[in-house]
Amino acid sequence: MTFQAAELLVQKFGGTSVGNPERIRAVAQRVAKTKLTTPNIVVVVSAMGDTTDELIRLAYQVSDSPTPREYDALISTGENVSAALLAMALNAQGIPAVSLTGPQAGIYTESTYSKARITKVDPARIWKELDLGHVVVVTGFQGINELNDVTTIGRGGSDTSAVVLAATLGAKECEIYTDVDGVYTTDPRVVPQAVKLASISYDEMLELAALGAKVLHPRSVECAKENRVRLHVRSSFTEATGTIVKEESEMEVNRPVTGATLMESEAIITIQNVQDRPGVAGHLFTQLANATINVDMIIQSSETSQENDITFTINESDLTAATLVTQEVARDIGAAGVKTDPLVAKVSIVGVGMISKPGIAAKMFKVLADHNINIKLISTSEIKISCAVARQDGRRALQLLHDAFELDQL
Repeated sequence: MTFQAAELLVQKFGGTSVGNPERIRAVAQRVAKTKLTTPNIVVVVSAMGDTTDELIRLAYQVSDSPTPREYDALISTGENVSAALLAMALNAQGIPAVSLTGPQAGIYTESTYSKARITKVDPARIWKELDLGHVVVVTGFQGINELNDVTTIGRGGSDTSAVVLAATLGAKECEIYTDVDGVYTTDPRVVPQAVKLASISYDEMLELAALGAKVLHPRSVECAKENRVRLHVRSSFTEATGTIVKEESEMEVNRPVTGATLMESEAIITIQNVQDRPGVAGHLFTQLANATINVDMIIQSSETSQENDITFTINESDLTAATLVTQEVARDIGAAGVKTDPLVAKVSIVGVGMISKPGIAAKMFKVLADHNINIKLISTSEIKISCAVARQDGRRALQLLHDAFELDQL
């Protein structure tokens, strides 16, 4: 059976929202209230509180190298607990509900464990339960592969589960409930003047998520954009309206900068005096990719007509492994050496309005220069400008840029 999109809503509740029995009962009350105006509801839940972290610790207490299949079989169980408890709480309040695991809900993934991508959804069981008048509570974060093994789709994957289900079911909206009441111009814990945005475009949210804003997982935003699913980021602790994430065409773009972010655990690696010939950069970054090291900002500077320096940033946690790979490549290609800088932060500004308003980059660079903050690297896109700075300057740079672009006035 297919319902009209206006009659169906997907709600996702994160770990803090279902962190204990009291919170689960509060979520049940919220779902019951929504049921008064929206007849068909699918709820996606994360594991309770720190359950997944506890399960990971258990895994490594019994094995230094847990097998991927059993690792997923273990850490996926946290969502099963919260889904069953929420269904119980709903039934206790007189709201018929049923919990479904990812496999029972028809969520199919790649065979890869721990970070599998969802390949398709067969919603037949969900439609059946909705037709019976049930609120359907689905476990986020998990699915089933072609071997009928349980897989997990990576940390933050419950957001992605919810968006995929919303797209598949044609839901009018996907509400993401978390411990914050929306998307802010920056992290209010670092910049107290940060303000909540009423709306933000998919592209801006995707950039902010990729640049360290932890409100939404980047994969979920990408999926929402591809399928044109409106997201509503809300707090599970209040009734307040949150932030709508939607198409840029639905918005009146009158601001050049929408938000600013800070990533404080970056590192820089430079491979020096590289021979200027085809294939060198490709070889370096292929080797890094093979070592599952994500590279962020990349700069190639020309020292002479025959040699270049290649500089790139990575997460500081990957510095040791990336340095070893880069040193090996340097020996292979006859580079002069490898230099590292482990104490780096990346400050960024994001806004779709940058495209049509010149001078944004110049203003950013001038603000930092006026306050004696040296820029180590620069990376840009149509709607983003990022600067690598000394880590000790990161928070001050974020505050200065938030002030300079008057983000507290949005």
